[in-house]
Amino acid sequence: MKPLVAATALAAVAALGVPGPAAGAATTHHEAETAPAVCTGTIDGNWPGFSGTGFCNADNAVGAHAQFTVTASAAGAATVVVRFANGGTTNRPATVLVNGAAAQSVEFEPTGAWSTWVSKTVAVTVPSGTSAVRLSPTTSAGLPNVDYLDFTQDGTPPPADALYVAPNGEDGNPGTLAAPLRTIQRAVDLAQPGHTIHVRGGTYAPATNIQLLKNGTATRPITLRNHNGEKVVIDGENMPHTPGAVGSSIPRAERGAVHIEGDHWRLIGLEIVRGPYGVFGVDVNNTVFERLVTRDNYESGLHLQGASGNNLILNLDAHGNRDPRKNGESADGLAIKEGSGSGNVVRGARLWNNSDDGLDYWMFSSPILLESSLAWGNGFNRWNLPNFTGDGNGFKLGGNGVAADHTVRNSMTWDNAVGGFIDNNNPGRHRIERSTAWDNPGTGFNVNRSSSTLTKNLAAANGTDVSLGSTSTGSGNSWNLGGTWSFASTDPGTITGPRAADGSIPSSTFLRPANGADVGARF
Repeated sequence: MKPLVAATALAAVAALGVPGPAAGAATTHHEAETAPAVCTGTIDGNWPGFSGTGFCNADNAVGAHAQFTVTASAAGAATVVVRFANGGTTNRPATVLVNGAAAQSVEFEPTGAWSTWVSKTVAVTVPSGTSAVRLSPTTSAGLPNVDYLDFTQDGTPPPADALYVAPNGEDGNPGTLAAPLRTIQRAVDLAQPGHTIHVRGGTYAPATNIQLLKNGTATRPITLRNHNGEKVVIDGENMPHTPGAVGSSIPRAERGAVHIEGDHWRLIGLEIVRGPYGVFGVDVNNTVFERLVTRDNYESGLHLQGASGNNLILNLDAHGNRDPRKNGESADGLAIKEGSGSGNVVRGARLWNNSDDGLDYWMFSSPILLESSLAWGNGFNRWNLPNFTGDGNGFKLGGNGVAADHTVRNSMTWDNAVGGFIDNNNPGRHRIERSTAWDNPGTGFNVNRSSSTLTKNLAAANGTDVSLGSTSTGSGNSWNLGGTWSFASTDPGTITGPRAADGSIPSSTFLRPANGADVGARF
């Protein structure tokens, strides 16, 4: 028997429970275990996180269905939201039927665990009066486990290209500025390519993560952003694995307070805290992560892996992230790991006080461009984690012998527990240009296991300023020029302080050579 998710255009957010009806919308809630609902299987309660007193665990057979009886005040369009869990590894396809007629085909994707419940939305058309809405599997795998179905008719459709969410909204509302939704997941479930989800200021603390599984398009991306510069905090402390037990693993679908597997998204102006990862993305392409703050999470602040390409990470602040379950050796500010995909760009990032590294490209096999970014204070045990194993580098350019040719320009790293820039046994041909490593007790530029080219970089006051090995070369660097280096300023207060109005890192004379030499980074 399997977990089930059905569709609805007015989806309830699984993390926050059942939405109540709102003015202008007629929403009714139907538990799978409560008559007149029908479950061709058993009503079980062995997996936590369901609402009511149980869920429908339908038989593993074609046609072994879950059915709900709904009532419409008038004939016309409606939406249904089905909450489901699928702990298997493959999709569970099904047909949504209204009074025996097929209305939609849906795919109930794996949720990572039988205790992980998510929502899916689908639009249907119903006659006036009572109707039977049936979820009927089309393969012998059957349905996922089905928790409930919400049925909504609303004479005021959401705006054509905008949805609004506010802490005082209701998920039965049409999603307008005057009548906003309450939960971000509900807006995500409703959004279509070209939509912008405007999130009003406040703290949103769902009990399960926000999942971005659908795709926008190249010309009509889906945008999730703060409204008019308001402070929006997504707090993951109520989610599972915050923190996970030492040595434990996190099911893929539960990673990230915001979990993204869709393409063509824009995430803008959100602060994501205390989650099982901040943002976790798998197979994410053509997406922009702009002006995000990911802090104090129980794994990396922003993590991308798998087949992920053509993504832009712009003006990210990621700090204070740590991983008690791995004794500090995994939580980076920004991680692009274990995958491939061309065209990824990181620009204007500030990565500090994370338990492992500021940035980590571990085993990512495609080139990445890093520009105008900062990393400092990484790799210290600020949380008294036992058996601490954080690596403590500013910018780690890969690892484990996987080759990729990365480019670094105009970036600075200082005061990390160990080193500045390190190839970490990525044997690629890196280009590091006009960048600065200062006051790291290990090596400022460690490229001794790659074939890198270093140009006009500045290293000073590190344990060892540079380690080129036998195959890396360079010219115009501080160690080529020789001499003793002093600076116009060693006070990072401006460069680490509030960002400029456009989100960029403020201008500063921090670590500019006092003699005006044309080496190192400039901000």
